[in-house]
Amino acid sequence: MILAGDIGGTHSRLAFFDVLDGHFNLVSGSVFPSRDYRGLDEIVAQFVSSAKLRPDMACFGIAGPVRNGRVEASNLPWIVDQASLRKELHLEAVDLLNDLEAIACAVPGLRPEDVETLSAGSPVEQANMAVFAPGTGLGEAFLTWEGGEYRAHSSEGGHADFGPTDEIQIRLLQFMRRQFEHVSYEHVCSGVGIPHVYDFFRDSEKTEERPEITERIAMAGDRAKAIIQAALDPAAASLRCIATVETVVSIMGSEAGNLALKVLAMGGVYLAGGIAVHLEPVLKSPRFLQAFRRKGRFAELMSRIPVHLMTGKVGLAGAAAYGLKRALVAKTAAGLRRAS
Repeated sequence: MILAGDIGGTHSRLAFFDVLDGHFNLVSGSVFPSRDYRGLDEIVAQFVSSAKLRPDMACFGIAGPVRNGRVEASNLPWIVDQASLRKELHLEAVDLLNDLEAIACAVPGLRPEDVETLSAGSPVEQANMAVFAPGTGLGEAFLTWEGGEYRAHSSEGGHADFGPTDEIQIRLLQFMRRQFEHVSYEHVCSGVGIPHVYDFFRDSEKTEERPEITERIAMAGDRAKAIIQAALDPAAASLRCIATVETVVSIMGSEAGNLALKVLAMGGVYLAGGIAVHLEPVLKSPRFLQAFRRKGRFAELMSRIPVHLMTGKVGLAGAAAYGLKRALVAKTAAGLRRAS
């Protein structure tokens, strides 16, 4: 029995999985509002107690860089320690990994029903792949083919300098620099970034908006979600919110293309994260792929890179896969030690 976790700034998802012939079977799962808890240990203790199950191993993907079994969460006031969790759960093995590395671990095992294809492209077998995940923050990762299998690599690419590509984005950067010394891609194309772009269209561009929508968004507990809903409202879409979402999607396309170029992701680019899923109708419009492919003389190469949107709870599956792999490696090593 594996306890897996996908820990984000907004939600923490935990699940128990059984493993049969290398395939995962969901036994029990729950979603917790991350900011209602003082740390991951509280969530884990509550989940394990309510499920009345005991894991053999545990693995958690967490938004933030993991160093020596310890991580300071990027969008939460938490410090998560692998040794403390191991003691809390009374287990020999607990693994922590970056949440994007966990999502990347799930990519090789994706089923057709787990993705929506935005561009089929011409995938190259065993070529590098990339993961681009706008959620509460912006995560980036990639996979390389090594030793007969894919190996996932984490990064903090979402914190790289935002590079505008048109006049509106240049003005957006100038607006953002009045608030932040460093403006990253996360600041303008993630859950924390969408309200910044909305404020730019409200305060700098003076984009038209109905007063009731302005008030609704100002009062919303989750402004990013409210902005997306108002932009996609089929009955009375907000012009300011449409401008916000279209700009965010263009920036997403541009940075996803940057990532694809940097790692030469001819095996495909996989989008993940709650913001990407919520923006699926806009991602399917030409805007995203146009920005993704707008790379000068490399435009034709970019058109050959497949682009997919992951729609399932892939972070959980990836954490479970990583935990199982680590357990099998440890078991093999222990067997070799006994044999020697």
